[in-house]
Amino acid sequence: MGAHATITVPSPERMTALGRQLAALLRPGDLVLLSGELGAGKTTLTRGLGEGLGVRGAVTSPTFVIARVHPSLVGGPALVHVDAYRLGGGLDEMEDLDLDVSLPESVVVVEWGEGKVEDLAESRLEVRIERALGGDGRLDADDPDADPRRVVVTGLGARWAGDAGLAALAA
Repeated sequence: MGAHATITVPSPERMTALGRQLAALLRPGDLVLLSGELGAGKTTLTRGLGEGLGVRGAVTSPTFVIARVHPSLVGGPALVHVDAYRLGGGLDEMEDLDLDVSLPESVVVVEWGEGKVEDLAESRLEVRIERALGGDGRLDADDPDADPRRVVVTGLGARWAGDAGLAALAA
């Protein structure tokens, strides 16, 4: 199965912070697959990743552009943020996007990528965001009754064999 960690995330601020923590574990060529329903916090987590990687540009949902490249401001890997929701064919279309960046030299984060982009890399980090309480509330800082999220991070493949630092996320 690979290394994994389960983290309860009570607020959007904590989700962003988790993204920053995850960024510290990532290196060029890493593929991160994000899953979770609409409003679960995928883009919020990716925003934290971008902050942690020190990339340029506001991280927003790439729904309408399919992919957005955020170059590094600190000499690290670029962040390629992909929304695969409307990618029917998966891998071939990903390659057709003609991203002005080399995927093996970047950190690639894909939302809605299940069943579409697993072949991009032999190893990948899967991050599943679920409502901890059920219900249909969004992760909302202004709502005192905001429902927390359960985030399950699973490392698959040789890159994530052993612990690879994931256990520290749950601490």
